[in-house]
Amino acid sequence: MTAEKPVPASTVRKLAAPPGTLGLYGRAALPLIPGAAKLPFVPGGARELPDLTLSLEGVRVDVARLRAYADVCGFTLRNDLPPTFPFVLGFPLHMALMTDRRFPFPAIGLVHMHNRIVQHRPISIAEALDVAVRARDLRPHPKGRTFELVTEVRAGGELVWEDVATIFRRGGGSKDADAAPPADPTAGVGDLGIATPTTWKVPGNQGRRYAAVSGDVNPIHLHPLSAKLLGFPRAIAHGMWTKARSLAAIHDQLPPAYSVDVRFQRPVLLPATVAFGSAGVGEQLAFVLQDERKGTPHLRGVVAAR
Repeated sequence: MTAEKPVPASTVRKLAAPPGTLGLYGRAALPLIPGAAKLPFVPGGARELPDLTLSLEGVRVDVARLRAYADVCGFTLRNDLPPTFPFVLGFPLHMALMTDRRFPFPAIGLVHMHNRIVQHRPISIAEALDVAVRARDLRPHPKGRTFELVTEVRAGGELVWEDVATIFRRGGGSKDADAAPPADPTAGVGDLGIATPTTWKVPGNQGRRYAAVSGDVNPIHLHPLSAKLLGFPRAIAHGMWTKARSLAAIHDQLPPAYSVDVRFQRPVLLPATVAFGSAGVGEQLAFVLQDERKGTPHLRGVVAAR
């Protein structure tokens, strides 16, 4: 086997094409094999986040894929991209970064806790986009550690969209973890009452449907058996599908430029019936997705104009 060349401590790596996420998930599963973590090309052994940015330039939107994505997530297809679709464009870079041998954690087992999207302006379907992804801000947590995955999308050099995904890794919690974590813009949304909820039935194959259009083929979403192997009683819906479906429900109320924060709380076990509601809170628009019968929140979110 030919040894991989050392990668410099600080790197901007331009990719010629999006990497295949199916193969990357195969690489992500390697640390689950006993003894494999000792191999030099297997991710998960580093102590710090790599100073590495992955980028794709001149990305064009596949309209057929976009149409399928809109159908799965409940968006009406328009001339502008749905607010969550650029996340799909960046996702292969997320996986490539988290399966880099210098990444400190195995990708499988990480938990997406919070997601913040900033849309600086509407993005036309016809625009050529440059997508860049990096990781930052590794910090202790009482039950493990967290870090952020940052995605930036530019058109003609202009920053038009950005996303910060806060990711949690369980294990090795620290008593020295910051007692005052970063402010949560959704903190006051938990008490939002849903007076006239909209009810959605989420089918058992929802994870496979979203995986087909997003490239996120994490086994916890695909089938009850693969989900059980990773600690879930049933397959669960993708967190970014729940965010996309929620934003699709209020798409007509979104301003041209805004931020939208979501706190993922309890996973949606498939199949499920969920209730969605939204309300104005001051100058913001708050929304909640919860279990229809128990009222258990799956996510809470807030939109703020910019």
